[in-house]
Amino acid sequence: MTDGARPATAPGPAPREAATHCPYCALQCGMTLREEDGRVAVLPRQFPTNRGGLCQKGWTAAELLDHPERLTTPLLRDPASGELRPASWDAALSRVVEGIRAVQSGPGRDAVAVFGGGGLTNEKAYALGKFARVALRTRHIDYNGRFCMSSAAAAGMRAFGVDRGLPFPLSDLGRADTLLLVGANPAETMPPLVRWLTEQRQRGGKLIVVDPRVTATARQADLHLQPLPGTDLAVASALLHIALTEGLVDKDYVAARTTGFEDVRRAVAGWWPARAEALSGVPVADLEATARALGTAERAVILTARGAEQHAKGVDTVTGYVNLALALGLPGRPGSGYGCLTGQGNGQGGREHGQKADQLPGYRRIDDPAARAHVAGVWGVPAEDLPGPGVPAYRLLDSLGTPDGPKALLVFGSNPVVSAPRAARIEGRLRDLDLLVVADFLLSETAALADVVLPTAQWAEEDGTMTNLEGRVLRRRALREPPPGVRTDLAILADLTARLLRRDPAQSPGVKRGPFLSPDPAVVFEELRRASAGGTADYAGITWERIDAHDGAYWPCPDPDGPDTPRLFAEHFPTPDGRARFHAVEHRPAAEEVCAAYPLHFTTGRVLAQYQSGTQTRRVPALRRAAPEAFVELHPDLADRLGVADGEPVRVVSRRGEMVAPARLSPAIRPDTVFAPFHWGGAARANSVTNDAVDPVSGMPEFKICAVRVEKVGRS
Repeated sequence: MTDGARPATAPGPAPREAATHCPYCALQCGMTLREEDGRVAVLPRQFPTNRGGLCQKGWTAAELLDHPERLTTPLLRDPASGELRPASWDAALSRVVEGIRAVQSGPGRDAVAVFGGGGLTNEKAYALGKFARVALRTRHIDYNGRFCMSSAAAAGMRAFGVDRGLPFPLSDLGRADTLLLVGANPAETMPPLVRWLTEQRQRGGKLIVVDPRVTATARQADLHLQPLPGTDLAVASALLHIALTEGLVDKDYVAARTTGFEDVRRAVAGWWPARAEALSGVPVADLEATARALGTAERAVILTARGAEQHAKGVDTVTGYVNLALALGLPGRPGSGYGCLTGQGNGQGGREHGQKADQLPGYRRIDDPAARAHVAGVWGVPAEDLPGPGVPAYRLLDSLGTPDGPKALLVFGSNPVVSAPRAARIEGRLRDLDLLVVADFLLSETAALADVVLPTAQWAEEDGTMTNLEGRVLRRRALREPPPGVRTDLAILADLTARLLRRDPAQSPGVKRGPFLSPDPAVVFEELRRASAGGTADYAGITWERIDAHDGAYWPCPDPDGPDTPRLFAEHFPTPDGRARFHAVEHRPAAEEVCAAYPLHFTTGRVLAQYQSGTQTRRVPALRRAAPEAFVELHPDLADRLGVADGEPVRVVSRRGEMVAPARLSPAIRPDTVFAPFHWGGAARANSVTNDAVDPVSGMPEFKICAVRVEKVGRS
């Protein structure tokens, strides 16, 4: 070249993009991923739920794809050294199959258990249930959604005949004249949802928050009710009592669309406001203002979340608020209703398709003969070969390694060492197993105990579907292939199934010839559609193409050419007579009350920059800087009595265990209550303290209240 120009360089490969959804909470915010020069960036995407907004967790989600602690090879525990060492996939899967065979050869099929997660795609949740019940033929399968949505789910089923977190579109929140949030802090747990609260208030609506702490959400409220933990049901009963005495009940709606109201009327007759104030600490004037704001609004919404639900009476507490909503005639009216803010990314879909102990795909009951026959027909097995119901999550975990409990456990998408109540006890149960297998992409506290660790793909490396808190089925799209040596959960389950059935043809008599579990999520979803057809959560009419064309599809959707169902209950409820059911419920004390030795109430929750057990978010530098460590929130008056300074390490002690973390002094907490986030393990593990008492209906543990004392570290 003679003109001095530099030689032209060949253009690099064009950037790759994928329109997908955030890997974290049930809001399932839309996002776009772009990969260029080996780096993945998160870009905004206009999607109905979040309209381009994301929280800090969503913006930083791609940082985990190439994290230096990413697992990229199977690990086997060396019997000699006790250490986890790299191994081939063949060696790892052979060890799993041999271990399963060994433990099932004596006690039987139920000696193996499976534990799933509310973050798994619909396809993976479906495949996990099928794997457990046909390849393993064990009844022991449950998932960590028991610790999240189970109480609201049970209350919804018995009142409405269906469990869908929000039986109306998320946009209804912005239309409500009065919005009551009970035990919910979306400003920290799902920040993009707050734009709907902002829209609601800009329209002149009233926001009322019920929470023992002055949270970021409570600070935005027009009215904040700050009850003693464990008294939400008393508050609900008092609100309905006031609605009755002031003539706010929609008598026509109650008569035309419900049953059982007279029993509820009698049950709340004794809950005059002064009685509720004495128990809960919520002033009578605030109770009356809340009831009037709900009862006189043209459009009103009542939402519950974990603060009300994670109790040994969680089902009854949610039922109390459902009763209030029904009495006011809210469900089925546009801009009105009762709903639950689902927590985990696929907390809704994860409990619909078979990884729950009592369910088959489509939200069918596993003890229903017709349901068993339908699903067995899709699976190509005799209905009598399907096992019966298993046991709820905590009961399952607490039985591991015991004489009558499972001797092997396979874990997908969960970290019970941090997330389970009475966590030190559960950690001990896991150590007692003959075989612990964990599939994960990072070495969680649970994976660190495993005999076999299987490296799995992340959300940007696999296709599939998720179902968000509205019941909207969404598409998760892969941006790129998993790293070499990493497999998807579906591929792992397909390989294990093939090995199990090949090694023992009698493992599942009558199985159709050919691949029994496909590693292809599109194939699995098509089978899920058939298995769910006719069920409560009917996905038969939902295709990936339909989702792509319409920003998702709401179940139930039985017909590919028919409508989906963004709004439930407009004309009838899915009960035998089409009516919703009131249920009389009574407040009862927490499973453990304070005493001289343990004089304080302990409650747990989340912080903005961390998520669930923290396995992912604690490894993101920006999130770690924003929330570097656990803490114990104390009211300044309590700290003064204890002689504790801000930032000083304190020990929280219950009858089950203890945690140690720095004190954080704040007037946002009641003086009789202490709070700690549950995202950390080790000495700061909040769930070492929490109570393992469970709701008798849902199996939900009592995470939100137990009796404790607080000590300076070093005090005996």
